[in-house]
Amino acid sequence: MSYRLKLIFSLLMDAVLLLSSFIFTYLLLPTSISYNQAIIFYSLLLLFYYIFAYKQQFYEQLWSYASIREFLIILRLVGTTVCLTMITYYMLIKAFLPQFTIIYSLVLLIVLTGSRYGVRLYREQMQELAMNKKKTLIIGAGSAGGMLAKQLMQGHDQLIPVGFIDDDYRKQGLYLAGLKVLGKVEQLREIVHEMDIEHLIIAIPSLKKEELEIIFNECTKTNIKTQTLPFIEDIVMGEVKVNHIRDVKVEDLLGREPILLEDNSISEYIANQTVLVSGAGGSIGSEICRQILNFSPKRLILLGHGENSIYSILLELVDMKSDSELIPVIADIQDKERMIQVMKKYQPAVVYHAAAHKHVPLMEEHPEEAVKNNIIGTRNMAEAAHQSQVNVFVMVSTDKAVNPTSVMGSSKRLAEMLVQQMNKVSATRFVAVRFGNVLGSRGSVIPLFKKQIEKGGPITVTHPDMVRYFMTIPEASRLVLQAGALALGGEIFILDMGKPVRIYDLAKNLIKLSGYTTQEISIKFTGIRQGEKLFEELLNKEEMGDQQIYPHIYIGKSATLYIEEIESLIDLYPVISKEELRERLLTLANRKETPEKQQEVANMLSLS
Repeated sequence: MSYRLKLIFSLLMDAVLLLSSFIFTYLLLPTSISYNQAIIFYSLLLLFYYIFAYKQQFYEQLWSYASIREFLIILRLVGTTVCLTMITYYMLIKAFLPQFTIIYSLVLLIVLTGSRYGVRLYREQMQELAMNKKKTLIIGAGSAGGMLAKQLMQGHDQLIPVGFIDDDYRKQGLYLAGLKVLGKVEQLREIVHEMDIEHLIIAIPSLKKEELEIIFNECTKTNIKTQTLPFIEDIVMGEVKVNHIRDVKVEDLLGREPILLEDNSISEYIANQTVLVSGAGGSIGSEICRQILNFSPKRLILLGHGENSIYSILLELVDMKSDSELIPVIADIQDKERMIQVMKKYQPAVVYHAAAHKHVPLMEEHPEEAVKNNIIGTRNMAEAAHQSQVNVFVMVSTDKAVNPTSVMGSSKRLAEMLVQQMNKVSATRFVAVRFGNVLGSRGSVIPLFKKQIEKGGPITVTHPDMVRYFMTIPEASRLVLQAGALALGGEIFILDMGKPVRIYDLAKNLIKLSGYTTQEISIKFTGIRQGEKLFEELLNKEEMGDQQIYPHIYIGKSATLYIEEIESLIDLYPVISKEELRERLLTLANRKETPEKQQEVANMLSLS
């Protein structure tokens, strides 16, 4: 509040205090004073009060720090005002009111002292309340910010709100929940310095990610811990609670809005059905399991090779208290007979095949394992699903399968071909789903970057211009479920993943989120590793299609399938060198020849 507004408020408040004191004294000690005489007395009183208040600089005192000196100022002000009023009143009216004047002086002294020292008591009370609490600035003076401020003031253990920041010019200088809007985001550093702010909370759930990144970048310049409220879709019924406050996560800064998928169509083919998930203990497979339980399947089969990861996800799903029966199965997808046995026993209606080797550099070193797990394992799962008359089979694939330069990407591309071929001969609807890198998955760069930051750096990035598509684990998993609902058979579903993200920018954001600067945690460029590309694609030219069958979901056109060549490769892989196996994988996965040329190469590949 400006000084001018404070002065006007104080003048009006004192006028009311003088009048209320006069009325109280009159009721306490009735006199023969008439109505007109009372008006004259009060007018004189108010006039002298304002004159002497001005002379003694009464309205320029800092009453939040009032002491005995300020009490003496009030005592002199009341004494001189009442004495001169009484003398002037006697001269005009020829009436003397000694008893009334004495009582009124005491009442006025008590009222004025109480009103001024109350400010000091309030300040001291607030200081005591805020002791050991961090002064917090809330960014966003909207409904969410207001509700958050009220809850923090009602007794948060660590934080005390002191004001708001908002870019809306109409809100500048106004008050929300008793706290002032102190300025705009561009003034953040200055306000933080002036008010000794210790904590920042971004309370604008409707922010787009690009806007959040801009605000967060300003927050990082203050070197103060910054937290946020979840996005609006995560806050049910507009309710904002203190326990919603969380750290800003790197996925918040991706610059792409999360894509929400359609629940009803997913529920139609999952509800009351038996569903099997391979690789159920992995980051993608486990999230698929969590999402599936929301659609009330009759049974959920958790299939995986690692007993610890399967047991872990089983315990987590049990805690969700679903009515669905949960069945853990320890099995290896490379064991064809075991897959057939499991499928025949449980008769799943839907299969999500998420089990795979996904680490690019490791598969370059061990191409035979990529063939065994990604190609043969997928074939085993597909054939078992066909024999058990599964309704829908969804294979989880990757953008690295497009024009692959790595063993891992090549193995996934050939696995896609096997799934598409199986769709041609089976009543089961076989489809594949491609998406980019998944934040937080075991193969993601994020866990690696976090470990490097914990060790004090440096963060290792292969190339400053390397870009990747990114999505969150829940979003990737829901895409897999949506693909099953849309499946007619033989499709490759692709999510419109927006703009790719530079790994270098991702590393810088993660450093900021960890509370460091790029001077404290450096970034080291190590060079592109074997099999890696500067950028990934979701479709190659032969698969390009502009058909959007669902918001943000596309179908790639069917490409040529080299099934005989894949079978020949499967027969040969145990007896050829790693280098030759790698070359054959890349050659076959990237073939784009005419049918005549295809046959010629097939003959070549079949030679031992």
